[in-house]
Amino acid sequence: MKIKIGLKCSVCGDINYSTTKNSKTNTEKLELKKFCPRLNKHTLHKEVKLKS
Repeated sequence: MKIKIGLKCSVCGDINYSTTKNSKTNTEKLELKKFCPRLNKHTLHKEVKLKS
């Protein structure tokens, strides 16, 4: 069962990326270092739920 998730910047709070994940195999929240266009640098992005 795939669900839609967003990746929210932990510094500025913007949701910059959206993706899907399998909720049965990946139970923990996703955390990735991604590029934040507002800050113009790489920051930690954490998973948040998106309205579907």
